[in-house]
Amino acid sequence: MIPLYDDLPTRRFPWVTVTLIVANVLVFVYELLLNGGAGGGLDLFFFRAGFLPYELTHFTDLPPANLVPPPFTVFTSMFVHAGWMHIIGNMLFLWIFGNNVEDAMGRFRFLTFYLICGLAAAVAQTAIRPDSTVPNIGASGAIAGVLGAYILLYPGARILTLVPVLIFFMPIIMLPAWIVIAAWFVVQLFQGLLSLGAAASGGVAFFAHVGGFVAGLLLVSLFARRRPPPRAVVY
Repeated sequence: MIPLYDDLPTRRFPWVTVTLIVANVLVFVYELLLNGGAGGGLDLFFFRAGFLPYELTHFTDLPPANLVPPPFTVFTSMFVHAGWMHIIGNMLFLWIFGNNVEDAMGRFRFLTFYLICGLAAAVAQTAIRPDSTVPNIGASGAIAGVLGAYILLYPGARILTLVPVLIFFMPIIMLPAWIVIAAWFVVQLFQGLLSLGAAASGGVAFFAHVGGFVAGLLLVSLFARRRPPPRAVVY
């Protein structure tokens, strides 16, 4: 299921959410410039800005040298994406769900929450593959935390959702937020369990998604300044 829009207005402009989206897009534009050059500049950038679980568990900086000390690559990696579908999907989720979570938390609290969830995602993926030297990149771990917060804050919100049933049949329907987000989480957990035991050769870091989501569930009550009024769940 692909969320397209939610029906919840915000009280104020989501400056942090928009700033995060702009920052991610600017880094992606830089990646496009690197990809057009010679010498494997983009792959080198992934290794320098992404986080490698091995570096965190062994307290070392494997060549090529990181842009920042190894522990801080957890944060630089949140702004790096592997391709068009990767960044479009992540920024779509961040825009739909981030603005309302920011509204409930306030700007500084939301930014802190977002970064902590990204950190939790990195820790979860590292726990699964502590010796991996594959760069982990993308904002999806932090955004998973936003989803965890949203499902508790606004379970009855209505999400306009594209539901791919068949290749040529993809109805667009309104669904409760808890169904959309719960379905997303079940897929991440299932795919993550299937990936256990497979060689770490790239792909989706499903346990980063799981770790970020769980962190969002656990932390939302500490960061949300106001609890939204309950609303009916619409089926």
